Amino acid sequence: MWSLGLPEDEAEFHDVYGLDADALGMVPQPVLAVIFCFPDPPQDASNPSQQVLATGEKQTLFFIKQIESLGNACGTLALLHAVGNAYSEISLLENSCLDMFFKSTSGMTSYERAVFLEKDDDMARAHALAASAGDTELSDVVEEHYICFIELDGTLYELDGMKHGPIKHGSSSPKSLLQDAVNIIKVAMHNIPNSVNFNVMVLSRKAKQYGAIISDN
Repeated sequence: MWSLGLPEDEAEFHDVYGLDADALGMVPQPVLAVIFCFPDPPQDASNPSQQVLATGEKQTLFFIKQIESLGNACGTLALLHAVGNAYSEISLLENSCLDMFFKSTSGMTSYERAVFLEKDDDMARAHALAASAGDTELSDVVEEHYICFIELDGTLYELDGMKHGPIKHGSSSPKSLLQDAVNIIKVAMHNIPNSVNFNVMVLSRKAKQYGAIISDN
């Protein structure tokens, strides 16, 4: 994301090493988004308590639909959901790939954004470079899925490109976003007891460092 226009002195992604209070206390604050990787559930899996947003509701949410032509891009979508919904909290490099992408797609539907992303060569190259740079052997068989959690106007939202739209998960706040997302994540992990293929990351804003002004008086 740094190579696409997320300034290194503005924000960065961090691994979450555990879901207990001590581990969560080590996570740099403030947290702007939470990304969860988990074993891909069956296509017919559903949660009756989930409430998908109606068309036209909460247009301030940035959401991209994962269309078939995007392939295995759920990780990239989760990153874009994280940064796209923190757009007001961080200053992207002007005219960078991310800056132009969010400006160009701000008035689009989730499907139109997906089509735009499909044709974005810079984003495609960054996706391929990041995928090939990892330690995991690349395969066409994908068994994990990435989603993103963000807070907006006092509500926790789950952003999953495979769903019809953002999903409400009750009340939240900027300070409680991480813990509120972890509560949902723990339930998901409990429902997949025979796997250890889970990962949690956060997008945190970096604290601004100001030099001390020393007076001779």
